[in-house]
Amino acid sequence: MAEPSLESIFSPEIIANPYPMYQSLREGSPVLELPDANMLVLTRYEDIQTTLRDRTLGHADDSMMTEAQLAEINANAAIKGLRQTMLLKNPPDHTRLRSLVVKAFDARRTEAMRERIRAIAHELVDGFIDAGSGDLVSLFTHPLPVIVICDMLGVPEEDRGAFVSGSRVNGRLIDPSPMTPEEIEESNRRSAESQAYFESLCDARRADPQDDLITALVQSETEQGTLSKAELTSNISLLFAAGHETTVNLMGNALIALYLSPDQLELLRSDLSRMPQAVEEFLRYDSSVQLTARDALEDTEVCGIKVPRGGSVMAILGAANRDPDVFDRPDELDISREKVKPMSFGGGIHLCLGAQLARIEADEALKVLFERLPGLKLDDPENPQWKNTITLRGVTALPAHW
Repeated sequence: MAEPSLESIFSPEIIANPYPMYQSLREGSPVLELPDANMLVLTRYEDIQTTLRDRTLGHADDSMMTEAQLAEINANAAIKGLRQTMLLKNPPDHTRLRSLVVKAFDARRTEAMRERIRAIAHELVDGFIDAGSGDLVSLFTHPLPVIVICDMLGVPEEDRGAFVSGSRVNGRLIDPSPMTPEEIEESNRRSAESQAYFESLCDARRADPQDDLITALVQSETEQGTLSKAELTSNISLLFAAGHETTVNLMGNALIALYLSPDQLELLRSDLSRMPQAVEEFLRYDSSVQLTARDALEDTEVCGIKVPRGGSVMAILGAANRDPDVFDRPDELDISREKVKPMSFGGGIHLCLGAQLARIEADEALKVLFERLPGLKLDDPENPQWKNTITLRGVTALPAHW
């Protein structure tokens, strides 16, 4: 293999199947130094698990950036907004922001949503079952989690159509490779539209509070003073995007994996009570989030290598999930695999808030799909249309017939 670089690791050719590259890195350079990018790249499970819990690592603030970097961020409204969210904040701001929404995603509340999720799945299937064929992304895997997060946030029924049928989340925002001018322009347009919509919805909730998450966040801004206006709309946009996009990808990736492993598909179809265990394996086998990154908040050491303040550490979660030191036969889908603990939801203080909700959505939705469509077949599971992003891994469409 040629000397690895950021460009070679995340080239378009790798996106369709990044796992051979991950294996090469894990075996040859498990702690890869990329001096030109001021970055370490990690691919082993144990290294990544330890690193994500390291409190000397976090996310770079303005003081750690050059004038050129700050100018680049200020030119990209979407990135600027993302930096107002809990996703890219360190304590105490991260703690303050996360504490405002964490109760909405606790185990009791998410479990209580199971029946509603199942009902949504049935309603969606009712709408397309007679067609006999179609794109499962646009018909099922995309609208279901969009409706669920709209329920939680309190997006009115009359506004949901645009979200259900509208353009998808732009995963390029959080990719390691730079965006093109066209991509920046498009992301700024989408960001402005999202910001304007959620600002108007916040205004409506100030005037007429409801029992929803947006009302709770508005009250945190106006009554408690724990949330600025910029933080309010940015974090609502984050919750909306993160609250559905990764689950869309999880279900699509799971279906592709199953139809490429007919024995596992048959095993699952024969006993759908296996679904919760299968979902853990889907998360491991082809994670909808492939990587995450941290910055050194001070001079520190990672895996025995010195990382100066401002240096970056990239943790490839998809590689950790196929580490043979942790998982037997890691490149095989095995829905009976015991004690699967995938790294797909990250770790440390940034562990995904919606992890349990995503599990329940995939569990209930896929069960309904197989119950209602016993003859379901993907048209071409060997050649899926992968999105042009490496961080968020998923397909743009999933043609099928039943």
